Amino acid sequence: MDTAVPVTPADLRGVVREVVHTDWRDALPVLAAEGVTLRELRVSDAPTLLAMLTTEEVARFITPPPTTVEGFEKFIAWTHREQAAGRYVCFGIVPAGGAGAVGIIQVRALDKEFDIAEWGFAIGSEFWGTGVFQAAARQVVGFAFDTLPVRRLEARAVVKNGRGNGALHKLGASCEAVLRSSFRKDGTNMDQMLWSILRNDWVVLNAKPVGRVN
Repeated sequence: MDTAVPVTPADLRGVVREVVHTDWRDALPVLAAEGVTLRELRVSDAPTLLAMLTTEEVARFITPPPTTVEGFEKFIAWTHREQAAGRYVCFGIVPAGGAGAVGIIQVRALDKEFDIAEWGFAIGSEFWGTGVFQAAARQVVGFAFDTLPVRRLEARAVVKNGRGNGALHKLGASCEAVLRSSFRKDGTNMDQMLWSILRNDWVVLNAKPVGRVN
């Protein structure tokens, strides 16, 4: 069983530079932002993921998560196999001062080239509104466009999921369509909003302004 050790962004300044050069199929880089660290999932994350992602408010608008620690352990093993195959990545969201992942952000290829991908996310409700998700999401989107060969990143969110749709809009995603009855949960069909971010748009949105020379 892995032993997770709390890591702060300051501890990772040298590490990130070093890991980024490895093949992401072998090992994901550790990404750090204010208040949060993102890393590969570990077996030791299973208990915290079970506690955070199976509550009614979190699981309401997502595909049903595993219902046991063993189920999450199997899911974590699956994420590693899919990553090694080059068609999927999953980052665990670890808040500053924490040891276990309290949420996940996934990116999966929709074509053989990983040119078009879909991403999804879930985080424990106690971290809603804290800024942790936005900081984490920006890091993963940047990773998708800078390290993966992704050109177009899509996301689907149930129309009634105001928080999820608001987060996507805040990140700069564009809503392209409403997909009618595209998500089924507990016998109920729900509409979803289809969002997209293009690499070129992301670069423009995140370009640092150049100061004027007087």
